[in-house]
Amino acid sequence: MGRFVIRRIVGMVIVMFAVSVLTFLIFNVIPNGDPADRMAGKNSTPAQIEAIKKEWGFDQPVYTQYLTTMEKVATGDLISYANQTNVVDEIKRGIPRTFALAIGAALLWFAMGTALGLYTAMRAGRWTDTLVTVLALIGVSMPVFWLGALASYYLGFKAGLFPNGGYSEIGEAGLWEWVKHMILPWTVLATLFIGVYSRVLRSNVLDTINDDYVRTARAKGLTERRVMIHHVLRNSLIPIVTLWGLDFGAVLGGGAILTETVFDLQGVGQYFAESIGQLDVPPVLAVTMFGAFFIVLLNTLVDIVYAALDPRIRLS
Repeated sequence: MGRFVIRRIVGMVIVMFAVSVLTFLIFNVIPNGDPADRMAGKNSTPAQIEAIKKEWGFDQPVYTQYLTTMEKVATGDLISYANQTNVVDEIKRGIPRTFALAIGAALLWFAMGTALGLYTAMRAGRWTDTLVTVLALIGVSMPVFWLGALASYYLGFKAGLFPNGGYSEIGEAGLWEWVKHMILPWTVLATLFIGVYSRVLRSNVLDTINDDYVRTARAKGLTERRVMIHHVLRNSLIPIVTLWGLDFGAVLGGGAILTETVFDLQGVGQYFAESIGQLDVPPVLAVTMFGAFFIVLLNTLVDIVYAALDPRIRLS
């Protein structure tokens, strides 16, 4: 297990380096033209463009530009040219909100997807299985921004059951007020994933339920509940854990942009979207790098959990 973890960590570092190079090329080299001109914005002066060129080393060789860019990202020396604020400070302000949204929604879609997947697998072919399948397809088909707008309007504005958007700090308004503000965003973001996870787990359980080791467990006299939970479910969860890690990393890396925007949570995703609208390069560059690193890191952690669930993976 130790060797497997070391290999995955080394691979993670290599992938992060490759991601940093690719991101640098996409932002500064591939578009062609003067990157300082793009970074300065539409209403820039020649003096501003020249100052940016010297600050970022755009008059230096490409490898020097790369090192300067990565140094700025690593040290947090990034200033938004649209509103003159520190990019890293803005990201730090939004990260707790994005994490709150992502973690709550991820736990919800994992728990509900697992429960519904196991329930429908044990009742395959019955009307309850068909009903859950239809609801899952409906959930997968609904765009997040449309579902979020409906939930915010009808449950928030019209019915008054939940706050109509915004974010409440736990330290200011209390835990319950924070939960009330997050229930709708959590549910809307999780709806898409619940349908996918329940279908995937159902298929895995049905494929596993008649394997030799499951029949052996039943022959030993184990109860059906113990067989399903300790033998069938554990092995069926392996691909679900992989999916969960990938989806959670994607949500943290920017997949919650629409949800944050619809509910005005002012997280990193919404900051990213606003920066794109303003053509503000430093925030877009920073959020892209941090999001990519989050995805790579979580993929590595998922590989380690995967190996813990299935020892055969450690040999690969």
